[in-house]
Amino acid sequence: METATLKNQASRFQELLEQRGLKCTYERKQIFDEVMHLREHFDADSLYERFKKRGLRISRDTVYRTLPLLLESGVVQKSAGAGHRDFFERIGIKGHHDHIICVKCGKIIEFQCEDIEKLQDKVCNDYGFKLSFHDHRLFGTCKECQ
Repeated sequence: METATLKNQASRFQELLEQRGLKCTYERKQIFDEVMHLREHFDADSLYERFKKRGLRISRDTVYRTLPLLLESGVVQKSAGAGHRDFFERIGIKGHHDHIICVKCGKIIEFQCEDIEKLQDKVCNDYGFKLSFHDHRLFGTCKECQ
C-alpha cells in the first residue's frame, strides 16, 4: 500500500477516535496495523485469532469494538464471506466496491457501479443525511445455480 494512503487512513482513524473522545491505545494501534497488512476478507474472530496465535494480549471484545471504528473511518468496508457473520476487507486494496453473493453456491462477485453510488449520494442529499459508510450486498442465485 502506498505510504500516503496508509498515512491518510491512519489520520482518519485517529480523527474519529478524537471525535469520540477515545484514545489510540496500544490495542487499537495493533488492530489497525494488522488490518493494514491483510489482503483477504476477514471477520472479527479470525482477526482475534491472529493476535492470540502471536501471543498478543488483545481481547476479542476490543477487536469487536474497534472494527466499527475502522469501518466508520473508511479504513475497511463490510464485505462478503462464508456464513452469516460480518466480514470486512481493507478499502485500500481495490478501492470501494460492492458484492453480489449467490445464496446457493456462495460465489461472490465484486462490482463497482457509479450509477448506484450517485443514487446513494442523491438520496442522502435529499434527506439531509451525511453518509459515513455503506454496505451494499445483493443476494440471489448465479447463472450456474439457476
